[in-house]
Amino acid sequence: MDSEGEGILLAVDTQGVLRRTVTDGDLRRAMLASAAPGATLADLPSNPPICVRDDADATAARRLMEQHRISHVPVVDAQGRPIDLIHSRELAGRIWLSPPHLGEEETAFVEDAFRSNWIAPLGPHVDGFEREVAAFTGVGHAAALSSGTAAIHLGLLLLGVQPGDTVFCSSLTFVGSCNPILYCGAKPVFIDSEPGSWNMSPAALERAFEWARRENRMPRCVVIVNLYGQSADMDALLPVCRRHGVPVLEDAAESLGATYRGRASGSFGDVGVFSFNGNKIITTSGGGVLVSDDASLVARARKLATQAREPAGHYEHREIGFNYRMSNVLAGIGRGQLKVLAQRVQRRREVFETYRQALSGCEGVEWMPEFAGSVSTRWLSCLVLRGPDAQARRDAVVRQLERHAIEARPVWKPMQVQPLYAGAPFFAHAEGADVSAGLFEGGLCLPSGSNLSGAQLERIALHLRHALGATSNAVA
Repeated sequence: MDSEGEGILLAVDTQGVLRRTVTDGDLRRAMLASAAPGATLADLPSNPPICVRDDADATAARRLMEQHRISHVPVVDAQGRPIDLIHSRELAGRIWLSPPHLGEEETAFVEDAFRSNWIAPLGPHVDGFEREVAAFTGVGHAAALSSGTAAIHLGLLLLGVQPGDTVFCSSLTFVGSCNPILYCGAKPVFIDSEPGSWNMSPAALERAFEWARRENRMPRCVVIVNLYGQSADMDALLPVCRRHGVPVLEDAAESLGATYRGRASGSFGDVGVFSFNGNKIITTSGGGVLVSDDASLVARARKLATQAREPAGHYEHREIGFNYRMSNVLAGIGRGQLKVLAQRVQRRREVFETYRQALSGCEGVEWMPEFAGSVSTRWLSCLVLRGPDAQARRDAVVRQLERHAIEARPVWKPMQVQPLYAGAPFFAHAEGADVSAGLFEGGLCLPSGSNLSGAQLERIALHLRHALGATSNAVA
């Protein structure tokens, strides 16, 4: 008990089954009860161990600790053998996957919005945020909107997507990338990932265009997603789209601050989209931005986002519009966040490197690659487990981290296997090689916040090493 510093001793029988726990409090009480100096654990009052099973989460463990007024709970397997130990001090400090990271810069902008009474949508901070995002990304114009999904919806409309049209879209992505295709009444076709970046496969895209030409279903546009903070291979993808005369919507919702061949992510498509949701690298609480070098497209986006109101002294409407504009208060938060984007990117990259070094001795772990000429923000630190039973091992790691109040998630479930999109055409990276499905099978996203402390990273790495070692041993 002294050497481990855990404050608890687990007593097991010859089969390794947990028979009782002993804490320093138990020992103190035994001494107060005048236990003999040579007494053994068998001489102490016998109490059945209070423990939880392997499938218990942090909430169940916390409830048990509160009920029995204890600060440790052992975790046992189906045979009753201890495999883990949960501390109450861990459960008091949950670690989230990607929490907001606010500083002092935002306060001044928000206070200005309140002082000037610019609370409602639109206002000087909206204008300022649009100018600053456009300047940061090197794109001519920007429209600040209520969400990244709203920006994708408007982007599709701006590129002419109509009911019955076909739209190509990356398969390994969040559902918000492709749901707007359905909003437009169009039909999605999903394109697999390639191993070098986890983003859209140029080979799969080529085959999809060949199919579309044969079937007379040429896409109205292609949605290329930049996954988990990394740009897709634009030098390989854009020429394919240009050759067929099809515009590109670049979904850079997860990759603000990344670069590809020296250019900002989000600046390659005919329309680019960013998200400022609460879990993104910088946030406006909720919001998005649409960018384009085409001033007329962005002007139309602003009109559609304000209920398509016509320029008249009264409320005149000739077409369907949407309530998609960002508020002046949220734009103020965004302006403050944008000032620290470079530091946030640097810190997330440091978090990724910390994990990679901490798990360097773990077999079967592959990290999301960063191909030459690109700089990923590492919005999320992602790995994939390879080998037999990868999904079961991944799920065991997620459960173990959750027991210790650490949030981790599988990578996005690909769209071609989502019930919502059952039956949608899908083009794999190569014959019999569904890369996105393989990444989902063993893929794991780790806590990646730029406000993670060194102590928190150490805690996560400790439990990761334990979980990966335990799952590897279980498979062996």
